[in-house]
Amino acid sequence: MNKAVRIRIRGAVAIAGGGLLVGGLAACGGGAEETAHDPVAAVKASYLKTVAAKSATTETVTTGSDGKTVRETGTKAWYPSAQDVVLGDRGEGKPDTRSIMMGDTVYSRLDQPLKGKIWMQMDLSKDGKPGVRLNQDPAEFLAMLLGQEKLTYVGAEKTDGVDAQHYKGSLTGADLLRADESTKVMEEKNRQYLHEAVKHITAFEVDLWIGADGYPVRVDSSSTDDKGTTKTSGKFSGFGKPAPVEPPPADQVVAFDDVMKGVDADLAQADKDMEQADKDLEKADKTLRDAGFPGLRS
Repeated sequence: MNKAVRIRIRGAVAIAGGGLLVGGLAACGGGAEETAHDPVAAVKASYLKTVAAKSATTETVTTGSDGKTVRETGTKAWYPSAQDVVLGDRGEGKPDTRSIMMGDTVYSRLDQPLKGKIWMQMDLSKDGKPGVRLNQDPAEFLAMLLGQEKLTYVGAEKTDGVDAQHYKGSLTGADLLRADESTKVMEEKNRQYLHEAVKHITAFEVDLWIGADGYPVRVDSSSTDDKGTTKTSGKFSGFGKPAPVEPPPADQVVAFDDVMKGVDADLAQADKDMEQADKDLEKADKTLRDAGFPGLRS
């Protein structure tokens, strides 16, 4: 084989090899891109990072099955659950108010002072057992999606000016209750709590956006149970930055149970007054009859 032919063959092989190399890199790149946006892996990574942050700034709008809308802005915290938020859009001309929650204790700022106090304290636990409810914090939304293979990758998008990856899913109640290896990254007590909290849900639609920093930027969800459908849109930022949630000053707090005891006492007294009034009326009626006049109840 002469030298010119060998050069041409080597050139052809080099070009072919380069094509194979480029093709191979492209294939590898496509696989990496697909793996990078695998919903199960993305949610798990975001959950672990969010758990470590402990808290975030939130703006959440919830429309209940009764059609009423409530807006919450402020701080959400998790494990343990807590919040310090301003509640707006309460309807019926009600002004914005503030709600502080620490575990099962909720402090609600009153529209009008009660017994000279401006905060009412309520315990959500029942019979000594913790109250079970959804807190609508970012860690909880991610926990609900751990291991959910029905979650799909939509694509890269901007939401509220933030670059994010968009994921979407349509889940059943059975999907939410299913335990697998992914959910085992949760502490067992938190996992069991979430299991109880979602038992009433029959359908769950969700759109999730995870930012470049790995934190959830936004969650839009629709949750259905036997009472109807509740829609929530939550926007989150400032992970790990908010100050710890603190209760209001003790001298400004009146306990709900104490208020209800007062109400019960007032009602009991009203019953006694009504009973006495009835006896007085009976006595007056008898007096009139004995005097020859028609009775009051004739």
